Amino acid sequence: MRFHHQSHCYQPLTREAIAGLFVLLSPVFLPCLFTPFSHASPPTFSEWNVPKPRHLPLLRSALQRESSNGEQSDLWAPLADQGWRRCLGSVNAPSLPQKSEEFLQVFLDGGLNQQRMGICDAVAVAKILNATLVIPHLEVNPVWQDSSSFMDIFDVDHFINVLKDDISIVKELPDEFSWSTREYYATAIRATRIKRAPVHASANWYLENVLPVLQSYGIAAISPFSHRLSFDNLPSEIQQLRCKVNFKALVFVPHIRALGDALVHRLRYPPGESEALSTNYLRETTDQNDKQKPQKFVVLHLRFDKDMAAHSACDFGGGKAEKLALAKYRQTIWQGRILNSQFTDKELRSQGRCPLTPEEIGLLLAALGFDNSTRLYLASHKVYGGEARISTLRELFPLMEDKKSLASSEERVHIKGKASLLAAVDYYVGMQSDIFVSASPGNMHNALVGHRTFENRKTIRPNMVLLGPLFLNKSITWSELRQAVVEGHQNRQGQLRLRKPKQSLYTYPAPDCMCQA
Repeated sequence: MRFHHQSHCYQPLTREAIAGLFVLLSPVFLPCLFTPFSHASPPTFSEWNVPKPRHLPLLRSALQRESSNGEQSDLWAPLADQGWRRCLGSVNAPSLPQKSEEFLQVFLDGGLNQQRMGICDAVAVAKILNATLVIPHLEVNPVWQDSSSFMDIFDVDHFINVLKDDISIVKELPDEFSWSTREYYATAIRATRIKRAPVHASANWYLENVLPVLQSYGIAAISPFSHRLSFDNLPSEIQQLRCKVNFKALVFVPHIRALGDALVHRLRYPPGESEALSTNYLRETTDQNDKQKPQKFVVLHLRFDKDMAAHSACDFGGGKAEKLALAKYRQTIWQGRILNSQFTDKELRSQGRCPLTPEEIGLLLAALGFDNSTRLYLASHKVYGGEARISTLRELFPLMEDKKSLASSEERVHIKGKASLLAAVDYYVGMQSDIFVSASPGNMHNALVGHRTFENRKTIRPNMVLLGPLFLNKSITWSELRQAVVEGHQNRQGQLRLRKPKQSLYTYPAPDCMCQA
């Protein structure tokens, strides 16, 4: 805009000048409109508006709920014997050779639980090929940004010892193969790298495509190696070996187990009001003799990070700013190629394809009969939207805890900022809980459902196809929701389900790794 100096006479203000004057004076007369730019504000508020409860009538009724003693006893009752036993005994497999002269390397991407399944598959492939397995390399996930190695997470000596009669495992390659590194394979096409292993490949594929490389070069490196072994048409000893790795060989390092034990102890034996104010409580040892009766607790796995929210393509009530931020994230990470993007939010929810929000998982738990005295452990890495997003869940369950509330910063120093170690602690606590619930399907959900099935422990699997339409119904009453939820989850509380073709044995360990009594 140009301003022309007129000295000879007064000129009326033009429309442009008035607009410019308004812009200049607006911060003076309307400061509230400009505070986000002139004052520091939380970064989340640039992406979303604090969402109001989307199911306010249900929330009000849930906050006034009462549960009978009968309901509570049924909820907390452990699973009855289902007639299946863990079955990982010795099998009539070929004896382990004295020395395997070929080495198998695998490079695993994904988060902790995807890598966990990849480790199990790597052991099985090494067995199929009669190769020595090098401790798997864990890639840095672009979302979690954690560089933790296998030895940072799992007890490597225990791992090798448990599997010593099954396969040969080494912590690192001998000097003659020291050149076989991630950097080596990243710089050029290499004859020893297997780059195109198909998803869910058969045992024969490995014998036909990887074994010749091993025999020619003495080493083969498979990258990527996530979901690269079939769940079907494999010998029973290979299937049982995969379960042996998952349920017996993979044990977390001592400091993760110690912190997990401390958290479980504090959930079972919460302090009194005077003790809660004392920092000494956070430093107590878990072998303390307690006269207090141990309390039961639920672990809720709430995966509600930005990655999940964006990938779902659902609307979570954060307004236009949130929709734009998630759309931009989808474009950056996946170049917009998200299958769900072609559907409306209503269509996705009616099909049960939207993850439950913290508010909705809270309403589900309340409808199932959990009252506000329930001790709830929140297993999550980072909730998109922070505390404001989970405020309704905390209102429903005021005794909700997490790693930060139960352990001091000194106790958490070894896991701070490390997504895989944080997830490992949550996994460990999840295995010790009376009940485990996951707000949405995913690798953590699948891994714990399978592990708890193997141990015959109660796990509630939300019926997403049922809940989606229920939460879309804005006229539904609390009593109607309760009845539908209770009826729709009667057979979703840990009842054993046999694995079907193409399903993962890490989620459904029977009948491959369990025997009927």
